[in-house]
Formats: sequence, C-alpha cells, structure tokens
Amino acid sequence: MIEITLHKTLNGQKGKMNLDLDFKVNQNQITALYGPSGAGKTTAFRIISGLLMPEKGKIIVNGETWLDTSKKIVLTPKERKIAYVFQDYALFPNMNVENNILFAAGKNPDMNKVKELIETFHLSDLKNQKPQNLSGGQQQRVALARALIQEPNLLLLDEPLAALDNEICVRLQDFLLEIQERYALSILLVSHDIAEIHKLAKHVLHIQEGSIVKSGRPVEVFTGKVSENHLNVYAKILFIDTSRKQITVLVNQERLFSMY
Repeated sequence: MIEITLHKTLNGQKGKMNLDLDFKVNQNQITALYGPSGAGKTTAFRIISGLLMPEKGKIIVNGETWLDTSKKIVLTPKERKIAYVFQDYALFPNMNVENNILFAAGKNPDMNKVKELIETFHLSDLKNQKPQNLSGGQQQRVALARALIQEPNLLLLDEPLAALDNEICVRLQDFLLEIQERYALSILLVSHDIAEIHKLAKHVLHIQEGSIVKSGRPVEVFTGKVSENHLNVYAKILFIDTSRKQITVLVNQERLFSMY
C-alpha cells in the first residue's frame, strides 16, 4: 500500500493555492494523476521524490515511512529508492545508451542486470549510440531502462509519452504495460490523455486546484457508472482517412476501423 498525505502552499495561476492531497493506492499497479496544468501534479511528484519539502506531510510506501513531518522523518531521494522519468527524458548527451544506464546503476553495477534491461528494452543495436542519434521513442526506452536499473520502490512518470506521435505512443503504451507486469512495478503517472489513462491505469486521481475532486477506476472518474440500459464505449481516434472515409479508433488496446 502507498499512503500519501501532503500540504504545501503554492503560487498558482490565480494566486495562492493550497496543495492538499490525501490518498491511498495499491502497489504493483499504475495509478494516474489527471488534471489541468497548474493543478499541483508535478509539485506532488517533486515532494514524493524528495526534491521538495511540504509544510506538512506523510509518505509511507510498503510499510516504510519516507516522510513524516510530525516525527521529523525525511528520507533522501536515494534512500527512498525512487525513479523519476521526465517528459524530456533528461538523458546525458555525452554518454551512449549503455553508459546512460550504467551511470544510474551506481558503483559496482550488476552487468547481467544491465544486459537484461538492454535486451528487454530492445536497445542492443543502439547501446553505442548517443541520445541525439535516437528517435523520441528510443530515447524514452532508454530513460525507462535507466530508471529500472535503480530497482525503484516507486516509479514516477511525468507525461512520458506526451511528445511522441500517435503510432509510437501506442506502441510504447503496450510496452509500458508489459514492463509493469513483468517487474511488478508501482507506478504513478501524470497524464492529460484520458484514453492513455483508460489503457494504462487501474486507478486515477482527478486533481483540480491542489485537491483530489474524484478518484476511482478510470471508467468511474471519466464516464460515471455504466447504465444497465446503455453501452458506454470510450475510444481514442487515431487516424481519419477522408479519401477512404475510414476512421481508426483505439478501444481497450484494440484498433477498430469504421466507415462513414
């Protein structure tokens, strides 16, 4: 179980804003944080990772207390064993793929683990390449591999696929689901993409102006309960071919085609 309670006064777009979060989510699943820009999602990530201190707060992950301001317990980011993947990937431009991963592995890295991740993330043919020679999707895989070599107790993903085009994004979503299941990862994901959240997350926290306004399964948060008399289907339009009058949509990881 992951238990998080945070309070932090922020300077929001409309002036002072209180970030007040209080939630519990299961481990070994993907939990999404959804809401408009400025709602406090990234600030919450900075606090959870140990990069920013709240005025009051408590963070407990799998029974271990990372933060308890009332008891003056504050673990460092390294002590929390947390990995953070940013939208811009933050790879070291002067290092090749393998060295980017090795750098995160610390002293005396397990080379078998490094090799396993390079193979798992389909980077074997790219391990000697610098980040500037990689596509966005390839850089994202390197960033994820670099995060996992740290064997994190919690993985934070801050809009990791937002800069990618649809085709690459869909493939990486599938890959992320596969990796999450294989390594039994606990993941907190910030995303503005409702279809992406439906596909990836088991639970979603809808945050507005620093507070959780709704939480639950994606279908509950975004569409409400399914009526007994109606079938609600949530899909993402991937492509519209006007010449063939064909729409390609994504429904529960399946691509469907419809003529109009």
